[in-house]
Amino acid sequence: MLVIKVCVGSSCHLRGAYGVINKIKDLLAKKELEGKVKLEACFCQNNCHEAVNITVGDEVVSGVTPDNVVQRLAVYLQEIE
Repeated sequence: MLVIKVCVGSSCHLRGAYGVINKIKDLLAKKELEGKVKLEACFCQNNCHEAVNITVGDEVVSGVTPDNVVQRLAVYLQEIE
């Protein structure tokens, strides 16, 4: 199972972490991947200056926004579809 963790610490929260979470939830539902991907909120991934940060598997992806999250996750989700 692929695990996606979205930081909801101060910097990420202020830059739209909850919008990112909502977009990911919508994307997983649309692609019917809820059983294959686990979405979690977490705190600080030690890259606050490039927020919003998400971890996909073991890789940190920085600079994620509600507007670009679908494109940023495309490669990772292709592998499990």
